[in-house]
Amino acid sequence: MKQMHLAAHFPGVNSTTVWTDPRSRSQIDFSSFEHLARTAERGKFDFFFLAEGLRLREHNGRIHDLDVVGRPESLTVLGALAAVTERLGLAATVNATFNEPYELARRLATLDHLSAGRAAWNVVTSSDAFTGENFRRGGYLDRADRYTRAAEFVATARELWDSWTPDGTSRPFAHAGQHFEISGEFTVPRSPQGHPVVIQAGDSDEGREFAASAADVIFTRHGTLEAGRIFYADVKARLAKYGRQPGDLKIMPGVTVVLGDTDAEAQQNAAEIRRQQVSPQNAILALEQVWGRDLSSYDPDGPLPETDPDPASELVQGRVRIADPLAVAAKWRALSEAKGLSIRQTVIESTARQSFIGSPETVAAELETFVSTDAADGFILVPHLTPGGLDGFVDRVVPLLQERGAFRSEYTGSTLRSHLGLAEPVWKG
Repeated sequence: MKQMHLAAHFPGVNSTTVWTDPRSRSQIDFSSFEHLARTAERGKFDFFFLAEGLRLREHNGRIHDLDVVGRPESLTVLGALAAVTERLGLAATVNATFNEPYELARRLATLDHLSAGRAAWNVVTSSDAFTGENFRRGGYLDRADRYTRAAEFVATARELWDSWTPDGTSRPFAHAGQHFEISGEFTVPRSPQGHPVVIQAGDSDEGREFAASAADVIFTRHGTLEAGRIFYADVKARLAKYGRQPGDLKIMPGVTVVLGDTDAEAQQNAAEIRRQQVSPQNAILALEQVWGRDLSSYDPDGPLPETDPDPASELVQGRVRIADPLAVAAKWRALSEAKGLSIRQTVIESTARQSFIGSPETVAAELETFVSTDAADGFILVPHLTPGGLDGFVDRVVPLLQERGAFRSEYTGSTLRSHLGLAEPVWKG
């Protein structure tokens, strides 16, 4: 039976997290990170995944409310988690636009040593000048260049990791390319995994191609089983041109899970969670992100605006831009008219992540179906509570997956590559 891979995403400063729930705890205290990581390891998950925010987002000139809890630096947190976990992989999101290969390769290799081979790097890019203001270069990369820099960044990091031989001999490195020209000697010996695992987050054509050429895992999202199969087949088909096999890249969509003792109870729980996630205030904020206009005077229980979005708007800063707001608005209007939905109801229905909702038995069966029919190799779970949102899944769903033979009962290796079934990279000295 095809084995499922599971990872845990620490619920961050986003609309997934329900901060009003009395069980919700700190976004900064180490105890929150430790709780979720220990739960994931108890469930024999492959890795623990941290997002990154390089600037507090702004909405209509004000700091976005969710960001006031802060955004800690990922590698520092994971270094601390390495001391309180033993087998769980530790994945940090680090931007390839606003970092340099030598310093980041060194930090990742250090984490791989400290964790005995459990480090991973989620490569992200940015062409956002607003975020770039926090850095000396500003937002100098346009969208077309950000992936070329990222591809060279990853290749350069691998050159640095390969500058030490497997038997522990240091050799000088030299790289000259479009974006980087560096030479010297790397300070960290070859790490336990050879290279930290590389993750790519993205669904665009550029992102898919980058993942096929350079990544070990792709973090994606798709809403249905059929969409998942189409994405899976497309990305896996791109691997051959880079001399890679289908098993060399794991496809793991980000998903949410809502449980109940029965399927009906789970649906009720999910509806309540969505109402908490999309409060009246959040509904208007989501609407403004699409429309690019100040819509604070609108009633969230009223109809969508008749005016069209402003594609050139700068109302929202620091968030991923919606590629075609006019098309999104047309889609929302069609949904609202077809079902008679208010602004809030439209946002609730339009912005939900891929969700698995049901009893533990139902959820386990659906997860297995996605994997066994090649819609995914596994999943990155995004719970709605910090830090206890994973507890129910580990206690109630994981044992069922193990009984089905779809998921490991024990770790069989010590490194993240072994968890993912990935070979150690061949040394290229």
